[in-house]
Amino acid sequence: MEERTIIAVCQFGGEFVSNNDGAMSYSGGEAHAIQISHGMSFHNFKSEIASMFNIDSTCLSIKYFLPYNKRTLITISGDKDLERMIDFNLNFMTMDIYVSAKVDNRAIGYNVADSIKPLAVSVDAVNHYEPQPLKTAWDSVITDVGQEFDNAKAFRYELHKYAYVKGFKYKYIKNDNVRVTVKCSEENCPWRIHASCSARKQRFIIKKINKVHTCDAGNFKAEYGRKTKQWLANIVKEKLLGNPESKPKDIAMDLNREYGINLNYAQAWHLKESAQKDIHKLHEELATKLPWFCQRLVETNPGSIALIATSADSTIRRLFVSYHAALHGFKHGCRSLLFLDRIPLKANNQWKLLVAAAVDGDDEIFPVAFATVEAETSESWYWFLEQLKCALSSCGNLTIISSRKMGLDESVSKVFPDSFHSYSLFHLMEEFKMLIKNGSWSEEMQDAMVEAFKCAAHTSILDHFTTCIERINTISKDVGDWILSTKPSHWSDALFKGMRYGYFSSNIVEFFSRFLDVKDESSVVQIISALTVKLTGIIDSRRLASSTWEGTVTPSTEKKLQKEMSKVRTLNVVRSSDTLFEVRGTTVDVVNIGSWECTCRKWQITGLPCMHAIAVIDRTDKSVYDYCSRYYTTECYTLTYSASIHGVPDIENIICSHSESSYPPPTPRPPNRPKRKRINPHKTSVRPLHCSRCKQPGHNKATCDTKF
Repeated sequence: MEERTIIAVCQFGGEFVSNNDGAMSYSGGEAHAIQISHGMSFHNFKSEIASMFNIDSTCLSIKYFLPYNKRTLITISGDKDLERMIDFNLNFMTMDIYVSAKVDNRAIGYNVADSIKPLAVSVDAVNHYEPQPLKTAWDSVITDVGQEFDNAKAFRYELHKYAYVKGFKYKYIKNDNVRVTVKCSEENCPWRIHASCSARKQRFIIKKINKVHTCDAGNFKAEYGRKTKQWLANIVKEKLLGNPESKPKDIAMDLNREYGINLNYAQAWHLKESAQKDIHKLHEELATKLPWFCQRLVETNPGSIALIATSADSTIRRLFVSYHAALHGFKHGCRSLLFLDRIPLKANNQWKLLVAAAVDGDDEIFPVAFATVEAETSESWYWFLEQLKCALSSCGNLTIISSRKMGLDESVSKVFPDSFHSYSLFHLMEEFKMLIKNGSWSEEMQDAMVEAFKCAAHTSILDHFTTCIERINTISKDVGDWILSTKPSHWSDALFKGMRYGYFSSNIVEFFSRFLDVKDESSVVQIISALTVKLTGIIDSRRLASSTWEGTVTPSTEKKLQKEMSKVRTLNVVRSSDTLFEVRGTTVDVVNIGSWECTCRKWQITGLPCMHAIAVIDRTDKSVYDYCSRYYTTECYTLTYSASIHGVPDIENIICSHSESSYPPPTPRPPNRPKRKRINPHKTSVRPLHCSRCKQPGHNKATCDTKF
């Protein structure tokens, strides 16, 4: 492909605004232009942007829109993402990139993209901080005639913020659920606004507005705004939805820094308590909408599966979701290989997220199904596997890679009796390291055993596997026996009967962890909705990227073949028959191009010709691409992403169903005994009690007998 340069217009410091049609536009901030091309690495790209805007490169978030799609922001987080972005925009001279600074755990999360550069303010400086004139998102919460709101309550809330930041007071002329008319409280000031409910759109719309003030509006003073407890609690609620781990002191600092609102610790604590109650009510409402949400999901994505499991008292316990686009892509374009794992949620302790994923022809994670369950137990995993089997009923024999814990060893064999279960080498290695760490071996001996264990897993020759185990036995017979007790036929290439295509574990957890922000974990509906948005973007972007590929196989496969081809020069090929060949190098291997086999077994394991097979294929003047598994071809990759995921419409305006399901599910008691805080017998210095009444040590106010 001809090397081309694209001018990227990098924008920073503004904000996203949603239009009536759902498309987003970016306003405000500053912009700089840089040149990008295929030769640029993501590290250099990010460093150049960081130096341009004078911000820390480790705190950058970089996003862009796909051509002709202004609804979904695509994140750039690595070299592959950068290459895809350039491929998508090769037909354009310029493109827009949106840069924001990732904020810490005190950040507000209610904007589409947090594009306000955070200020460094110490805790001690809060009381001495003088707020600057407020230039925030509140400036534009009230715009012009035709602006829409969900209801009258939402309009009043936004109007309160607008008046606060603009520095004026107002009073209601008419105020009910159908219409709201407001005027400036200053006498003779013409500012006025009127909004009412639209019967056609079922929305609350601004009908008239006079933006002219003849009073002192615009000269912000904190005392101008009416800071009611409920209004402040709503602001704190927005912050907690963005970051549930915010502490009262962080909330007080943020409100002072961003809006000039001064709160002490106790006030911030009470506001947080009030906001958390509102959030809990919101979660209860969302839980009642789960059946409606699942019904709409299946209606907009025919062939998809959305199944709710409830207990005897109608409490929602589990939810299983698999989109038709994912099932179609797995059945027609992915290898018969599945990874199972639990994705840790950062803030939500009420639900656990279980995931099944595959890999596409370009060796990237392809999500197949996921479920939210009340706890990660052997029962919940068994239920998930049962739903997964129903969804993949026509997929034949599978190879499943997972941990052997949580009863998965038995559950996989029961639910998928004809499939092959491979233990995740990552989880197995963690167990092994913990075992030898508790022993009396030196660090060198531990490293030697770990290395021998890895060799035993990766070798495809049985004799080599035996040699690796013997090396461990020479150090410790007990450790060697433990390894053999873990059923090597489930994790060693020398003994495993299924097709793992070179995979021993997966980065599935890391992949899905990038999907979910803390603000998306509040409820099941939000978790599924966030996953839907991300999956839609992934499918669309990968489909668009593959449309520019011209090779027979995918780019990553081409690199693997080129690496093997570079090793062929030193090999000598001797023909034994029409299909059998002897390949001599450092070892002597036999290749059968009729059955696609080599005695090194790499061809059978990966589905790609090894260097011995490539040497034979070159000798017979045939194409190496004809001897690759079809799953690595561009055609198969295109089939993987041929179907699309459609978002659930009106997700923000779900009408509550009359479901009797309750929320949340009861939190199960953690295993084992609860931890105790024991008194440290070696701690000699203990701060004595001091009475707040008589100021003497040794007792408190309740037991003080001093007379005054």
